Amino acid sequence: MNHLIIAPVVLPAMLAPFIIMVIRHHLDLQRVFSVAASVLLLGISFALMGQSLGGEIQTYELGDWPAPFGIVLVLDRLSALMVLLTSVLALPIVLYAIGSGWDKRGRHFHALFHFQLMGVIGAFLTGDAFNLFVFFEVLLIASYGLMTHAGGTRRLRAGVQYVVYNLLGSTLFLFALGTLYAVTGTLNMADLAARVAEMPPEDTALLRVGAVLLLLVFAVKAALLPLHFWLPLSYANAPLPIAALFAIMTKVGAYSILRMYTLVFGPEVAVTQGLVGEWLLPAAMLTLAAGAIGILGSRDIGRLVAFAAVSSMGTLLIAVGLFTPASTTAALYYMVHSTFATALMFLVADMVMERRGPEIKPRTPMPQSGLIASLFFVGAIALAGMPPLSGFMGKLLVLQASWPAPERAAIWAVVLIGSFVTIVGLARAGSLIFWKSHAIAAEPDPSPQDPPEIDTAPEPSPGLTFSAAFALLAGLIALTIFAGPATEFASATAEQLFNPDHYINAVLKGGEK
Repeated sequence: MNHLIIAPVVLPAMLAPFIIMVIRHHLDLQRVFSVAASVLLLGISFALMGQSLGGEIQTYELGDWPAPFGIVLVLDRLSALMVLLTSVLALPIVLYAIGSGWDKRGRHFHALFHFQLMGVIGAFLTGDAFNLFVFFEVLLIASYGLMTHAGGTRRLRAGVQYVVYNLLGSTLFLFALGTLYAVTGTLNMADLAARVAEMPPEDTALLRVGAVLLLLVFAVKAALLPLHFWLPLSYANAPLPIAALFAIMTKVGAYSILRMYTLVFGPEVAVTQGLVGEWLLPAAMLTLAAGAIGILGSRDIGRLVAFAAVSSMGTLLIAVGLFTPASTTAALYYMVHSTFATALMFLVADMVMERRGPEIKPRTPMPQSGLIASLFFVGAIALAGMPPLSGFMGKLLVLQASWPAPERAAIWAVVLIGSFVTIVGLARAGSLIFWKSHAIAAEPDPSPQDPPEIDTAPEPSPGLTFSAAFALLAGLIALTIFAGPATEFASATAEQLFNPDHYINAVLKGGEK
């Protein structure tokens, strides 16, 4: 077996308790180990991506128990892409947290950070539906600790709402898994796919119930309307570097929909045909619209970016909901783009909040205003899907993939109008934060009603925070420059997804292609 497959899960799983038990009182050592582990994780992820390029599907059987009896991890193009995306995102975030001093505002930041990575990466690699639930719970517990990091009444309230809502989703997940196990007798994804394909139509009522319950669970994780309302409050009140890491968490929901509804309940499975697309696509369009309207109405920069995350998930799920190889290609490309763009904007929002407060209204100019304004401008272009950055290419791919669909007129209208509303909302916010602030500074005698100035003490290492933000920007630029190879890889990944026999054979026959 290829032991490298389990390394991205084992590495953070071992480092996190080591930090808590051995070096919890030594912040400098925690930072060194955390950064070193993030760099090592990135290297492992690139190695796994290299192994997946040829199209071979590899498995890792825990305890050497063969599938479907034991837990299995599966490396294919999709899981390799998602693990690499998580690792690439993690390194700038941990550097930003160190540079801004967020990691010392509460306890156990670095341990929770790596537990979070363990849960996310495990969810991408697992080939067992129950093990997917386990990794969901790991990332839920870690994310709650990170959300309430540094304390505060508003943050605690938002964290409790986040946990309660996601625990309800977890309960629903257990009901779905119990239903599927009662019908099929297995929760291994490959074995589940094989048994579902063989079931007679008269015995599939409970199977359809389980499929719908699973979709609801994944819709909660992906913040799909009307199950999205937890995200704006939770992300806006979390420490914004943590919200930047959470940009990958909604992608776990989108990934799970792609995995389960191409492998187990795929378009070729007659008993569940049309079950997903009938309501996922309209819900995704409403999610995009709700996110765009939220951007336009936001008066707080944290909520502004949180609604932008909702809007980008709407665009992504439109592509997912079409369930064709072309739309899945567009979804994978846009998924990478939106992760980088959303994370970048959360970091920019944190820079703004640290210097002038969260409100979107004119205040006195802040330090490094020009540099932050440039980052905000580029991030706004990326999120809105305007040229020349990768968001434009991603939305173009989504629109192109939707052309054969009967709903193409509605999809084009929602995507284009949503992009226009998004750029208007972001332009309004940028002008109030950066341009009008300088206009107020030119006034010789400010009104006594002006809000009081806040403490704008610089971060411990502003150079490190800007380096982290520019690293994410570099990811967007690289995705734009190498759009051709990236799209080709996404197309090959989509083709692999829509040919589930290779996955099933690889898992049930011990890693053969």
